[in-house]
Parts: sequence; structure tokens; C-alpha cells
Amino acid sequence: MAEREDGPEEKTDPGAIAEAGVLGRWINRGGLLFAGGIVLSMVILLNEVVLRYAFNAPTIWAHETTIFLCGMAFLYGGLYCTARDRHIRVVLIYDNLPPSLRRIFDVAISLICMAASAFFAWASWLMVQKAAFRPDGSFRLERSGSAWDPVYPGLIKVFLLVVMAVMAVQFLILAYNYARGRK
Repeated sequence: MAEREDGPEEKTDPGAIAEAGVLGRWINRGGLLFAGGIVLSMVILLNEVVLRYAFNAPTIWAHETTIFLCGMAFLYGGLYCTARDRHIRVVLIYDNLPPSLRRIFDVAISLICMAASAFFAWASWLMVQKAAFRPDGSFRLERSGSAWDPVYPGLIKVFLLVVMAVMAVQFLILAYNYARGRK
């Protein structure tokens, strides 16, 4: 708790911004799952260190699994930051604009980001076509090619497609709500 002149103030997690709508709230809640993936990665790596150096019995799955879990968390992080309006931006001009002009900038920025996200979703789809489908059209996820050979490369590419598509929708929702002036 931080003390203010007018009394104690509790710090609260702001969560998704109001303009993000229901989708933003769902995205915000999903962040805990992917944060848990980072913690699970740490546990797996600690297990691997103990098995390798204490028992001389390393696993064949730990390295690829931690890369996969962290990769999923990083991909989701972009979507999470979008819903919470916590992405990196240069605010030199933006912070000096009056609220009415800021709203116009918010709409324009959201539409540009939606177009970029949709483009990256399309590019992801091109990768998924190669990583998830055989030439005859049957479904088979790309594998890593290691001794363990998990389907993580195919899964991460499918997840990237989903994240980029959802991010495009989230930016469209943001643009709509900014244009309406809705909080």
C-alpha cells in the first residue's frame, strides 16, 4: 500500500482497458496461463540441472519443451499487451495532443495495427499450410527432427496464426470503441 495525502491507496491491477471490450478481458485472464508456462519452464530446467549434474541422467525433452513454453508465452505477450494498452510507443507527440485529437490518433493507430496484424496472420497462414498439412491435404504437424521429435514447431506456427488473427480482431474492437468515444 502506498500512502497518499488523502489517505492510503491500494495498488490494483488495471487489467484490460475498457476499450478492449469482452475480448480484452478474456485475453487478460489468459495471461495467467502463459505466465504459468514460464514458471513451469523454470521448474523443468531446474529438474534438468539436477538430473544432469547430480544423477548424470539428462532428459531428451527438457530443452525443446522450455523453448516451446517460453515461445508460446512471448507470442501471447503481444496480444496481452494489446488488450492492456501496454505496448511500446513513442509518445513525444501523442502526450502533447488534446483529448479529441488523441482519439483520432487512437483510431488511426488501431486501424494501422489491425492491418499489420491481419497481414502477419496471412503470412502465418502461409507457414501453417506447410507446417500442418501434407501435400495431399491431410493434417500432420511439423516435427522438430530431434531424438525426441515433438510437434512443437507445428504447434507454435498454428499458435502464431491464432494470436495474429485475434490481435487483428482486438485492434478492430479498439478502433471501433475509440471512434465511438466509448470507455
